[in-house]
Amino acid sequence: MTERHVPDHSSSLEEVAAWHPIEGTPTKKKVAIGCSIGATIETYDFIGFGTAAALYFNNAFFPADDPLSGTLLSFATLGIGFAVRPLGGIIGGYLGDRIGRKPVLVGSLLLMGIATVLIGLLPTYAQVGVWAGVLLVAVRVVQGLAFGAEWGGAILMCFEHAPWRKKGLYTGITQAGFPVGLLLANLAFLVSVPLGGSWAWRVPFLLSAVLIVVGILIRLKLEESPEFEELKDEGEISRNPLLEVLRNDWRNVLRAFFLRTAETAGYAVSVTFVLSYLAGQELADRPVILTGLMVAAALGIVATIFWGALTDRIGRRPVYLFGTAVTALWGIPLFLVLNTGAAAAIVVAFVVSYAVCQNSLAGVQGAWFSELFATKTRTTGASLAYQLSAVVSGFTPLVATALYAGFGWMGPALLLSGYGLLGLVAAVLTRDTWGPAQREEVAVLERALHGPTTPHPLSRRATAVSDR
Repeated sequence: MTERHVPDHSSSLEEVAAWHPIEGTPTKKKVAIGCSIGATIETYDFIGFGTAAALYFNNAFFPADDPLSGTLLSFATLGIGFAVRPLGGIIGGYLGDRIGRKPVLVGSLLLMGIATVLIGLLPTYAQVGVWAGVLLVAVRVVQGLAFGAEWGGAILMCFEHAPWRKKGLYTGITQAGFPVGLLLANLAFLVSVPLGGSWAWRVPFLLSAVLIVVGILIRLKLEESPEFEELKDEGEISRNPLLEVLRNDWRNVLRAFFLRTAETAGYAVSVTFVLSYLAGQELADRPVILTGLMVAAALGIVATIFWGALTDRIGRRPVYLFGTAVTALWGIPLFLVLNTGAAAAIVVAFVVSYAVCQNSLAGVQGAWFSELFATKTRTTGASLAYQLSAVVSGFTPLVATALYAGFGWMGPALLLSGYGLLGLVAAVLTRDTWGPAQREEVAVLERALHGPTTPHPLSRRATAVSDR
């Protein structure tokens, strides 16, 4: 379990509950929904770029005389946004641990919104030549920085407001914002298909302006994390959270990096690359592809929350072991199903890849990653581990495309299985922060707190559990 600054051993459970009530803060639901809505908007913007890169940007921003080269350049631009996400995570994590979680949430959302609207206004290759690609890269870098800063602040706000026993459920609600954003982004691209020309991809980005205004208004009303406020009142805010987490918690950063890589790089193969694979091989037209992804995203909203809640009952690690095992086994069957070209089969493929493989991992990460780090460096540690994996996943579609060029569909299929195996090994080597012992210990604390007994001292072990 993680440790934090808490009352001394003579303090009562009531005193601990004052800064973090056992049933969570009064605004816990509002915070969870607010963070989820923000995550929805950020995902709409960031993932929408991935859809556009797979379906449109190879011709819009790069020379159209070589389709394969255009696809590679388009995915390279997609990868650049992922590559700068660790820097955004470092900046956002540092500021989150220094000045608070809330300012980072508002600032990252505003920055993301500006960058996304600008994408909808960019000139194409036919208009300005190579400058089109340069401008696209520049805006993508801004997107990456904003998205890198977003996750840690949103998850930590939700985690630190949530009830002790329902951290998985509440962080799962925030994580569910990502499939909602994916659903909305692809719905926008599906609806815009009849517009034709550049409007088919411009309109979804321009519509982001409306979502950003709504998100900013909601996030401005959220209360700061109670645990951050306690650290500030006690003068325990870390002076250099990045240096501290690298010195004391580098092993957890490494473990979470591999855990996260299995999920996000697996998505990059099974969804992002598959989008271009289906279109390039003419196995399905764009409406079928986008509809399949939308069905998977809609189911993913419920699935992410389900997987998160399940970890509250059986622990974080068992769910992750299941998800990574399925991912490792899914590589070859995925492409066999896709190669049938049947619309129903393609929808099923997206559902398994997203609602089962990806969501079963994403739904766990909010609580598990947060619990691996101490409170005063939690945003930095969780964000750093989470976003470092983006470097791998960001360029995975590019690698998958190169493997496909050399080995056919078997190349990306084995790549997906390899990522699943990597995550499986990492899960085995990472401690479960919410196993049977921890769940029983919190139950004991609940009975003591709510029973007729007088306040009693906290043990050192119970103090660590109260950090939940």
